Amino acid sequence: MRRTVQTLAYGSWPSPIDAETAAAHDGRPEDVGFVGDEVWWSAPRPAEGGRRTLVRRRSDGTEEAVLPAPWNVRSRVIEYGGRAWGAYPADGGPRVVFVHFDDQRLYAWTPGSEPRPLTPLSPVGGGVRWADPRPRPERGEVWCVLEEFTGEGPGDVRRVQAAVPLDGSAADDRGAVRELTDDRHRFVTGARVSPDGRRAAWIAWDHPRMPWDGTELLVAEIGPDGVFGEPRTVAGGPEESVAQADWTAAGELLWASDRTGWWNLYRDGKPLCPREEEFADALWKIGQRWFTPLDNGLIAVVHGRGATALGILDPETGEVVDAPGPWTEFAPALAADGERIAAVGAGPHRGYEVVELDARTGHTRVIGAPHRDAVDPAHYPRPEVRTFAGPGGREIHAHLYPPHHPEFTGPAGELPPYVVWAHGGPTHRSPLVLDLEIAYFTSRGIGVVEVDYGGSTGYGRAYRNRLRGEWGVVDVEDCAAVALALAEEGLADRDRLAVRGGSAGGWTAAASLTSTDVYACGTVIYPILDLAGWGDGETHDFESRYLETLVGPYAEVPERYAERSPAEHADRITAPFLLLQGLDDAICPPVQCERFLERMAGRGVPHAYLAFEGEGHGFRRAETMVRALEAELSLYAQVFGLTPPGVPTLELSG
Repeated sequence: MRRTVQTLAYGSWPSPIDAETAAAHDGRPEDVGFVGDEVWWSAPRPAEGGRRTLVRRRSDGTEEAVLPAPWNVRSRVIEYGGRAWGAYPADGGPRVVFVHFDDQRLYAWTPGSEPRPLTPLSPVGGGVRWADPRPRPERGEVWCVLEEFTGEGPGDVRRVQAAVPLDGSAADDRGAVRELTDDRHRFVTGARVSPDGRRAAWIAWDHPRMPWDGTELLVAEIGPDGVFGEPRTVAGGPEESVAQADWTAAGELLWASDRTGWWNLYRDGKPLCPREEEFADALWKIGQRWFTPLDNGLIAVVHGRGATALGILDPETGEVVDAPGPWTEFAPALAADGERIAAVGAGPHRGYEVVELDARTGHTRVIGAPHRDAVDPAHYPRPEVRTFAGPGGREIHAHLYPPHHPEFTGPAGELPPYVVWAHGGPTHRSPLVLDLEIAYFTSRGIGVVEVDYGGSTGYGRAYRNRLRGEWGVVDVEDCAAVALALAEEGLADRDRLAVRGGSAGGWTAAASLTSTDVYACGTVIYPILDLAGWGDGETHDFESRYLETLVGPYAEVPERYAERSPAEHADRITAPFLLLQGLDDAICPPVQCERFLERMAGRGVPHAYLAFEGEGHGFRRAETMVRALEAELSLYAQVFGLTPPGVPTLELSG
């Protein structure tokens, strides 16, 4: 059917993508794994308090959610968590071990029974937490990462490899947990055991490094009694990041290292496919998997420069054959069983879904969480991959989402408003996938541009290192350069530019409002606002020394911390803003927002502060996401003079 295109002011187009629709489709499948010939994964449930459940795909193709509410399969190790479940087939059905978010205990579960605890509670600090559980039924144990708080402070913590009895004897007895390694390293990933069961490999690092700065790949012999021997370092260092390690079926050690400036794969120290592209990414969660070896000697890989593909690498020839299909982005969540590979893929016009690749035939198919269009896909944005020139001619990578609606266009001579999205991390990037939050704005006539500013991953270590010592400078400059370029190209209205971001992106958004005059308003979501406070006990252990790389050691450059902190320069803000915060956020705590707002008091700058009970770092509840999206749109409507239909008015105060 041919559509009639009407002319209506940008930002005022009626859209079928409401906030409820966007919220219902937030989140993605994670932690994919095989249990026998079944594929399992964890899945978000925004309408159920934001919990995550386990989903199982039986061998007959039927899919069912297991572990009903209130069970929440999610780990808090290093606060960002990691793989939260493991399982193995057994008589009478699969045996599952999982982390329950509410108390962070490990539980054992068999379908048809109630979960039973395997680990104890602790009254000390953040308690006892677990990640990346790997059942070892032949030993009657599950091996995993143990994070144990020894005091009340966020830095009073130790992390080791540990073995938990599967019989439940440690449920009330911390002494029954067997530690496999000492705590000489501050951070560790889960151990990968060689096929013969005689060696374990894992990754470790220490403050002040982050895992994308430098890590060590350790290997230890495993004795007949299951005790680890003295580990030895086989790769890595202060300026070499090993992001993942595993064993081939023949007992050879594989790992991904950025020693050349790009995360490439190595087998027993020899490069397998040297390319200027990434075969891994920043290790933000314990248990992420960008590659997995197959029984036939081939290796399934997630790789690319910017966007990622799923491929099969032949380690003998270095050739990579990519899987066919509409997916242009794959998450670090690979699993394999024989020649079957399970992955999580998405694309510009489809959300994340569980995909199976047959390594023998090259055939791909969706096997779980299939994308279903929430609305007519004609309303989805039409993204463009762009590279802009920044200060000094440096390249800035970005994704451009122009306003798009099949039935509306803007008036002749009018340019649309645009919102610059700064991603979190900041050592991260923006995936080019269907995001209904973006579509919420573009389908109403508001453009969005995601900026992979200097410091982002996906473009090599040199691009990543641009942010060293320059956080609050390079990211702000790059976002501003892209925004102004869009105005100069005649794509965006120079007077109707906004900036928004969450976490580290919230920092960039706030810093942009205090140090530039580019934006008419901004949305700042669970941000860092005060560097000195955040780096001095106001955040969690994992990122507590991050600023030494991003800004510099505080003892050496205290003036830099003060000069760049938005909280120190609230007097510079003249543009209206919206501040969104979870009250249970341990990473960017609400005290940062409260201090900032105290300094804004009485200045007459229109703003709103919405704080949400029960939300942490990253909103997960449907009602929160609805309120936040509608408030954000209302801010733009008031500042830009838009009239979006059906959107509650956000009350702004000065």
